[in-house]
Amino acid sequence: AIGFLTVSCKSLDTNLKIAENKLPERFSEGSDTTGLKPLNWKDYFSDPLLIALIDTAIVRNYDLQVSLQRIEMSRASVRFAKGQQLPTVDGVASFSQFGYGENSADWAGNEGGTFADGSVLNRTAVPDYYVGLQASWEADVWGRLKNQKRAALANYLASVEGTQFVVTNLIAEIAGSYYDLLALDSELDIIRETIQKQEEALEVVKANKEVGRASALAVQQFQAQLLDTRALERSTRQLIAQTENRINFLLGRYPQPIVRSGNINEFSMPEPIDHGVPSDLLENRADIKEARNLVEASKFDVLAAKAAFFPSLTINAGVGLQAFQPGYLVEGPASLAYGLLGQLAAPLINRNTIKAQFQGAKANQLEAMYQYQQTVLNGYIEAYNELIYLDNQREIVGYSTEENEVLQTSVATSYDLYRAGKASYLEVLIAQQNALEGQIELIRDQRELQIGLVNLYRALGGGWDE
Repeated sequence: AIGFLTVSCKSLDTNLKIAENKLPERFSEGSDTTGLKPLNWKDYFSDPLLIALIDTAIVRNYDLQVSLQRIEMSRASVRFAKGQQLPTVDGVASFSQFGYGENSADWAGNEGGTFADGSVLNRTAVPDYYVGLQASWEADVWGRLKNQKRAALANYLASVEGTQFVVTNLIAEIAGSYYDLLALDSELDIIRETIQKQEEALEVVKANKEVGRASALAVQQFQAQLLDTRALERSTRQLIAQTENRINFLLGRYPQPIVRSGNINEFSMPEPIDHGVPSDLLENRADIKEARNLVEASKFDVLAAKAAFFPSLTINAGVGLQAFQPGYLVEGPASLAYGLLGQLAAPLINRNTIKAQFQGAKANQLEAMYQYQQTVLNGYIEAYNELIYLDNQREIVGYSTEENEVLQTSVATSYDLYRAGKASYLEVLIAQQNALEGQIELIRDQRELQIGLVNLYRALGGGWDE
């Protein structure tokens, strides 16, 4: 009672608040305000080979397996917290033997005494056998145990959402790496076609040198350009190997070839997502839901810490058979032993420890609330950035396509002019180099558009409704 009365109501305030940063109603002016429709990633990424890779990763990826074990640990914590609310019953079997000092209070008056069977009571060997049940139960008067269970459940739900966030990122990372492979395959095809054209051009220059229409310098320049392109081929093959192994790592397996569908020019891009309104992020992004559950868990932790200031009621009980010889344990009522103890305890002296735990729980709740606001802000900005990026990238691909068509035409024109003696070999080299760079740049722009669609899928909380 003294402990209860000395607690300041103000110091135990658990109604914590921070400034709320409200989400905008829409991502941008003119954007759609329809709800975000549930999406199945297997429909979004329609390539069966990519789907097979993702399915393998979901089974074997080590980061995901670690997250699944965290779910199991959280589930065990829920069961533990639930068990704390129930009485504990232990089976007990014990043996003890005491030796009392002759001048001790425990032995005083017992000298010359006998056991029930008439045997003499010896102060140096007093045996005691006990077999029975002992129970203990804490009456959850202030809700400490109940709030601990609620906190454990909220942490469990957070771990589930955290694992879903790992799945979403894993799907997006594998898809992005897969599109990298398709783009590199396309680059390699173009480089090999360019090598073939450059070899043909080199033979033409060598023939012209033989008849005096070209110099040794021209031959050397064409040879240098060919060698540079061959080096680029090797570099691209190395990038392909590294990208394949990045996917193999995500799939939890050692290096092996990645089977894929053609190249980026033969691959149909995913359909754009109806991004809905910003509030949809609160229900679709797993990291936001995880942060929200952590806030709930921290609130229950504060309430549990507050309950530690108040008296606790514990009831202990026991019943069993007790005797000085094992044979007497089964002799009915004469060996029956039982006890009941009710204890009401309140902290009085060492309250600083409880205060520190309570203040720490409050600080943890405020931290979780700020983390939640930061996660929401980050989710909105990611989605906003990806929407803008996709709009710009579509225009970039259009410009790159037109540029590539012009550069391809310029190569043919340069050959015709060179054969007619109206253009120098240097102009042909420049046209070839520009065309190669233009084709590679177009492929990379197309790849960036696909990666943008993958990132938008992730930013909007992709991976739901699986």
